[in-house]
Amino acid sequence: MVTIQNLHFAYRRRKVFNGLSLELKPGTIYGLLGRNGTGKSTLLRNIGGFLFPQQGSIDAFGFAPEKRQPPFLEKVVLLPEDFQLPPIGLQRWIKHMAPFYSLFDKRQFERYIGEFDVPPDARLNEMSYGQQKKVLISWALATNAPLLLLDEPTNGLDIVSKSQFRKVIAGAIDENRSILISTHQVKDLEQLIDRIMIIDEGRIIFDQDLESIASKLLFKFSFDPEEAARALYRESSLKGNALILRNTDREDSRPDLEMLYKAISLDPKTINSIFRP
Repeated sequence: MVTIQNLHFAYRRRKVFNGLSLELKPGTIYGLLGRNGTGKSTLLRNIGGFLFPQQGSIDAFGFAPEKRQPPFLEKVVLLPEDFQLPPIGLQRWIKHMAPFYSLFDKRQFERYIGEFDVPPDARLNEMSYGQQKKVLISWALATNAPLLLLDEPTNGLDIVSKSQFRKVIAGAIDENRSILISTHQVKDLEQLIDRIMIIDEGRIIFDQDLESIASKLLFKFSFDPEEAARALYRESSLKGNALILRNTDREDSRPDLEMLYKAISLDPKTINSIFRP
């Protein structure tokens, strides 16, 4: 679906990517994590063809995104974190946008905005930021584009809306579609994503699916000081220690992606060594 090889990109003198490589496969929801300013949004914009690589290549569905050919553009939807919608009614906006996506399904769109409790006859400029975000999420899903690039999609959503977001995203993925979600709100997506990628200093420093993480690492709460001493990562409190350990006995545990992100940020070499064949 998408293959990136040796990507280099910079804003004037500030280098963002220095040889970044990754692959996106269909049927997968990816979580892209990283500190602010590490290039998460820039990566999405390079994949979407809004920014152009200075070195390296991006192949998306057999197209080079920077050429912005119409057959490519209808296959990709980028939902940015910051946006500005026109001062028109929702139905008029849909009428103007739908022709750009041959697989757009208006009934799907109406179902999504219904689930998000967005009034179908509202004017875009009179909506709150959260409502506008729901419109764009509904729009992105209803295009049926095989690649969705979502930049901080849960920003501006309340607790109920975040739950609805997870529900509609989980229901929208199929074997022909890939969704890449850039976020710093790891807890919002912990039960949704299939694979986690962490970006730092212009490179992907961790890239594993949740099944592999659960088989290699053990996440647990413990009062045992010996367990805490041999942990790969720990967070201490008066009640005990939250730990990440090697899963040598193949125990079942639920990965805590926020803890894992902190552990990798501190010591990526040690964590990555566990996943090598």
